[in-house]
Amino acid sequence: MANSRSTGISPTIVNHAIVDSFRKLDPRSMVKSPVMFVVEIGFVITLLLSFDPNLFGGHYGPGSGERPFNIVVTVILFITVLFGNFAEAIAEGRGKAQAESLRKSKTDLTANRKRSDGTYENVPATTLRRGDIIRVLAGESIPADGEVVEGLGSVDESAITGESAPVIRGAGGDFSSVTGGTKLLSDELVIRVTANPGESFLDKMIGLVEGASRQKTPNELALSVLLAGLTLIFLIVVVTLDPMARYVGHGKSIDIATLIALLVCLIPTTIGALLSAIGIAGMDRVIRFNVIAKSGKAVEAAGDVNTLILDKTGTITIGNRLASEFVPVGKHDEKSLIEVAVLSSLFDETPEGRSVVDLAKEKGVSYVRENFSDATNVEFSADTRMSGLDLPDGSVVRKGAVDAIRKYVQQQGGTVPDDLDEKTNRIAREGGTPLAVISGKDVYGLIYLKDIVKPGMRERFEELRKMGIKTVMCTGDNPLTAATIAKEAGVDDFIAEAKPEDKMRLIREEQQQGKLVAMSGDGTNDAPALAQADVGLAMNTGTPAAKEAGNMVDLDSDPTKLIEVVSIGKQLLITRGAITTFSIANDVAKYFAIIPAMFLLMIPQLQALNVMHLTSPRSAILSALIFNAIIIPLLIPLAMRGVKYRPMSATGMLMRNILIYGVGGVIAPFIGIKVIDLIITAVGLAHI
Repeated sequence: MANSRSTGISPTIVNHAIVDSFRKLDPRSMVKSPVMFVVEIGFVITLLLSFDPNLFGGHYGPGSGERPFNIVVTVILFITVLFGNFAEAIAEGRGKAQAESLRKSKTDLTANRKRSDGTYENVPATTLRRGDIIRVLAGESIPADGEVVEGLGSVDESAITGESAPVIRGAGGDFSSVTGGTKLLSDELVIRVTANPGESFLDKMIGLVEGASRQKTPNELALSVLLAGLTLIFLIVVVTLDPMARYVGHGKSIDIATLIALLVCLIPTTIGALLSAIGIAGMDRVIRFNVIAKSGKAVEAAGDVNTLILDKTGTITIGNRLASEFVPVGKHDEKSLIEVAVLSSLFDETPEGRSVVDLAKEKGVSYVRENFSDATNVEFSADTRMSGLDLPDGSVVRKGAVDAIRKYVQQQGGTVPDDLDEKTNRIAREGGTPLAVISGKDVYGLIYLKDIVKPGMRERFEELRKMGIKTVMCTGDNPLTAATIAKEAGVDDFIAEAKPEDKMRLIREEQQQGKLVAMSGDGTNDAPALAQADVGLAMNTGTPAAKEAGNMVDLDSDPTKLIEVVSIGKQLLITRGAITTFSIANDVAKYFAIIPAMFLLMIPQLQALNVMHLTSPRSAILSALIFNAIIIPLLIPLAMRGVKYRPMSATGMLMRNILIYGVGGVIAPFIGIKVIDLIITAVGLAHI
């Protein structure tokens, strides 16, 4: 899946959308959009009147000009309906294009399935069932979703994430999940299949991005009810116009085509035509961030989130504690401490060990590993809680937990420097982890390991704060360390020594206060909280339980993506609000622009309101109809791209919408209708 976030629409998508625009004319499809369904009914009625102007009781002669007028109105109404369908089809088309790119990763794969006797047989991947054990060798595609039970290997997931950098997958932990359609680049994996055919994560993704089962969100339903209400009100108004005209003594009936045209001009066709497209485009924008939303409701809920729960490790911090300072103790200086610390870490391949070597290089101390090939590497163990080297001359260098080092030194008959405890406590108070370093039985000092907060996190949390979102950091660290990291990162609150039940408790407490909660997670222990949260973002590298529990899955497995998801959700709501504001203002402006011109003959006093000076009543109605039709495709790029979200208060956001889209919606019809009226007059359609 491409990572491109551009809003460009390919010619292929446009061509398919044009075809789909005609397919969507089916009344069973149109009835889902009440406003556009009314327009379609109007089109059918005016189409019939084009053949027989007197079909519903009129008395028009051959030279009355009624048939040409009906034909023009019919054509404009048909184009209006097509443009509305086109907007939705364009949005759906991008989702279908995403699905097609995912399908390319599903090929006729075979699998090496384990028999009951322990040997392997080659079978079609479609025959695999949940619980089967398969073996995948380097260079082969992984044929099904599963969990690694043996081995460690590098996997190319670009087929589903678009990222070229391979990822490591291995047995145990939260990085054991693999997805069918990806490719093993190195080593060998033994995998337990976790999905039956048709139930794989890739199959679900394809169904989701195609939007085949997309349901309207509560917000969309509420807006649909509002639009249906406005349509009903204007329908009543238009139906009563003819009796009112007769009552005031006009005498002549208002023709049905004019009433239908007036109705279409006044009902909120703009937002009615674009409502579905906005929702589908919102899901599409999430997909373009490599996040699969299982429903439109999840995206919309993200826009209303009040509380954001984030794990510390890997989300707020880089994920590994790194050496940030060398702290000598006793009679030793920094240089001698660094030399011993480098030796103790020379063969340590952990991130912490490599960071010690890197920090020493920055301070001008480095050793060549090959010069110590005859030394014995002592790896860290839970029993000793130390690691280091045994040198050929019999001396030892170690680094490890302070209490473990102290015990070792005392057992060897050494003494612990008086300032060791003081400096250890200072590092702990600052939220760091101290590692003691010794050579023989002599303590040289401490390595200050520090959680590194990811660059820009404080600014991002400040941005969330402006959105009115409370951020809570969850960590297993002690309260002192947690408080230090929380202060440095700029989160609003934190939970130290957090357990899965603590996350659940926090989510429920927030929800009981009427707040919406979002969280990210990747482990089985996160599954209950992901299911409880209103927005649960599961990592693609996580366990199947986590991916099933969440209502979104991040293909890039970047926990900070939750911040982008919230922004996209808010953008969806703001876009809908902006276009709704424009549409309603647009309708009000059209009302004042064309009503005086239409009923000037009936009520001469309306001349004072006829500021547009339109050529004739029919040119007024045709101009408004044409403007009504062309404004829909002009707003499609805005609906697809979305209105840019800027953190501000609800009042500020409302004022911005009114000033930009409200005022714009009022001004645009006056200008557009007048220009179209001049063109209609020039081509001789003003008096048909």
